[in-house]
Amino acid sequence: MLDNLKESLRGAIQKIVKSSGIDKELIKELSKDVQRALLQSDVNVKLVLEITKNLEERSLNETPPPGLSRKDHIVKILYDELSKLLGNETEFKFQSGKQNKVILLGIQGSGKTTVVAKLSKFLTKQGYSVGVIGADTYRPGALVQLRTMCEKSNVEVYGEENNKDSPDIVKNGLRHYENLPLDIILIDTAGRHKQEQDLLEEMERINKVTNPDLALLVIDGTIGQQCFNQAEAFHKTVPVGGIIVTKLDSSAKGGGAIAASAATGAQIMYIGTGERIDDLEKFSPTRFVGRLLGMGDIQAVLDLAKRLENEGDDVRLKRISSGKMNMEDFFYQLEEVTKVGSLRGFLDNMPGLSGMVKDDQLDQMEGRVSKWRFIIQSMTKDEKADPDLLNSSRIKRIARGSGSSEHEVKELLKNYKNSKSMMKASKGRQMQGNLRRLGFG
Repeated sequence: MLDNLKESLRGAIQKIVKSSGIDKELIKELSKDVQRALLQSDVNVKLVLEITKNLEERSLNETPPPGLSRKDHIVKILYDELSKLLGNETEFKFQSGKQNKVILLGIQGSGKTTVVAKLSKFLTKQGYSVGVIGADTYRPGALVQLRTMCEKSNVEVYGEENNKDSPDIVKNGLRHYENLPLDIILIDTAGRHKQEQDLLEEMERINKVTNPDLALLVIDGTIGQQCFNQAEAFHKTVPVGGIIVTKLDSSAKGGGAIAASAATGAQIMYIGTGERIDDLEKFSPTRFVGRLLGMGDIQAVLDLAKRLENEGDDVRLKRISSGKMNMEDFFYQLEEVTKVGSLRGFLDNMPGLSGMVKDDQLDQMEGRVSKWRFIIQSMTKDEKADPDLLNSSRIKRIARGSGSSEHEVKELLKNYKNSKSMMKASKGRQMQGNLRRLGFG
């Protein structure tokens, strides 16, 4: 997502990382590079100047905390300032024991109907029971599209094909769902423009009928700063409580759309990252900035670690964390990473590795991981428990049994040993040295 902004910011950071020393000129150069990157991504000029002014002042005047180099500290300052631009983590929680009513608003063409279907799937996966009301009476086929997409999540959509009175449809829909055990009701409204006074008035009437717990504004990530006035007009009509930014999978000028949240004072709650119905995620400023800077989605890695801890047995985890893991533990790790998603997605979330592996290399790596599974499965129980037993004759046997070459078996053993060393190092400050060797720190 936001590939141009990613590349520009990472280029700016690399200048700091690779420099022999930090001085005032280098900090000013970093500030200019960051300014250029943000302005090219259509972030508001005033916000850009504020961020880079703070970056310069803090980099020049702050003393790094104990154990952190000055280079690391400057990267951390940039991370902090960009996270601040995007706001805090959203604290909104759906209330239990009631039907939470959520209106979705947006400009025509922002992808709102698709977002309703994505959000219904996302919330269903979170364990909520969801119902949808289709109240877009202006766009032909909107109700059919909504029903088709929501069918994939087994979510019911209430709509009235021949009724053109949106507030009336919403009222009837709420009555229809009134006695059903639903946690959340999502209401899809017609796309509108800030100049379309009739539609804005209709939206106000829908708001009165619904008395929503939350109004979500859907913003197209490709239109940049134009969002600001649109968001402001919507917010004056219906108080916006949260924002969803769509189409961030493109190389669009999404920075302007993200910064447009300032118009409403509302936090970005979700972002759309692709075409598929699953391509919606809860927005975290710190995660997002981590990805942009190539520092990885640190929280995602912590979440994975927590999941492994919950699912794995204590003996195995103690072995892995102490650097005494065996081949069975290594196989377990490969399997768990696969559960999270593709290796491509996992590496993009890893601190220090994000963006450092090219697409063609990733394809090769995913192919290797697939072969490694067969190789490990061809080992005996004793060999998995103690890979040091693997001499040349055993390697030949495993290669034949797994349909691999001896070179591929040796490559697996090399990666296993590297992983073992990294796990041991990650227990303490040595992990920072590993990140530095990867070019971050």
